[in-house]
Amino acid sequence: MIANVLVMIRKRSRTVIGAALLGCCFMTPQAALAADCPGNPNALGTSRTIVVDPREHPRIGTMQYPETLPLADHEVVLTFDDGPLPKYSNQVLAILASQCVKATFFTIGSQARFNPEGVRKLIAAGHTVGTHSQNHPLTMNKMPLEKVRQEVDDGIASTLAALNGDKSKLAPFFRIPGLMRAEIPEAYLASQGIQVWSADFPADDWRHISPQRVYDLAIQRIEAKHKGILLLHDIQPRTVAALPRILNTLRERGYRIVHVVPATADRPATPTQPQQWFMHPPTETVATTRWPRIPNFVFTATRTLPAPVFADMDWRDADVLDHAQRARVGVPVRTLWPQPQVAQLAPVSTLPIPAADVFRVPEALDLTLLAARSATNRRVAAAGAPRAQAISARQARHPKQAAHQVPAAAHGRSRGAPLHVAPPAASNAAVHVAKRTPRAEASAAGKRVPD
Repeated sequence: MIANVLVMIRKRSRTVIGAALLGCCFMTPQAALAADCPGNPNALGTSRTIVVDPREHPRIGTMQYPETLPLADHEVVLTFDDGPLPKYSNQVLAILASQCVKATFFTIGSQARFNPEGVRKLIAAGHTVGTHSQNHPLTMNKMPLEKVRQEVDDGIASTLAALNGDKSKLAPFFRIPGLMRAEIPEAYLASQGIQVWSADFPADDWRHISPQRVYDLAIQRIEAKHKGILLLHDIQPRTVAALPRILNTLRERGYRIVHVVPATADRPATPTQPQQWFMHPPTETVATTRWPRIPNFVFTATRTLPAPVFADMDWRDADVLDHAQRARVGVPVRTLWPQPQVAQLAPVSTLPIPAADVFRVPEALDLTLLAARSATNRRVAAAGAPRAQAISARQARHPKQAAHQVPAAAHGRSRGAPLHVAPPAASNAAVHVAKRTPRAEASAAGKRVPD
């Protein structure tokens, strides 16, 4: 009995200890950070800070580039463009401070020149400050290099002037106005060691939409990807109205805020794996996704080849051979194609010429055929005589219709009767046929040809 009680106590102890360990493992970072935000124990907070090297990853944001920040599932980076504008930027700073959230701001040079105190407030609140050009042109994708350089450098200079020239406070981050990316600005920014930021999902708060619509778009797009960079603007009243609800919803749904800072000599980049910089890392279970991609070759110089002439088609041309020797190319060798051979036909067997007597008809058979044909003609003539006499009598009574009357022979032909013409013969003439023996008759009947 006592042993059974001890076993039950041990099982319950193990269950309680296991539940406590699981609770510690799945405890959200917000629970640990709630005590660090004074005045708001339920604050969203900032879960962690990552350090990035702009030279290792010069372009980020899956709206335009293959890579993005190395974020885990349910991690979001907040970014704000176009400030500082005191009327709304100060309200955005107050909302972020109430939730102890750190963000990245991309300032416009002209705004920083008119509101230098707004830039200093961003740094004092612990946010990251990048640049967004000097005048926010929406044509950087069409600008030549000189204008691109002027917009980028002037924007940096104006922001540094607001920070009293302290370069350590300005991050080498840049967002192209309107996300109008192009090869010229991207190449120039990369040459200066500046990282180009796009985004993973916008909230469309620069459009004339309601704060409710800004909130809906932000949450829907974050939920679709589960992590990434959110693009907002700190100069819009609709953003100020929607931001508190966005932060509260992110906290309720288990999202965490990540702060991004640039790497320096004293602050090395956060160790990461290459696949972490992709929104959907390639799986390692499929072998083809791990093969290196074929690079895109860029030719620094190209030559236009002359159009071929007829002489170039001849392998014996002297210029072609000379060019091949100068280029260290093997001399072309004429290919000996097999010549067509005349097919040898098999001998055709010939038959002997038939003798002349093969086509000769015996005289007795000739007489028999003539006699048979004459008897047939006489029978046909005897059968048609009464009809011919009747037609002759009718023509005598009606001489006018005689001209239009069809001959009797024609009437017989129209009904399908063959027309037979009796050969002329002398009156009372008789055909004498030589007498033949029965054997001769049988032989003649075998050679008889049908009429």
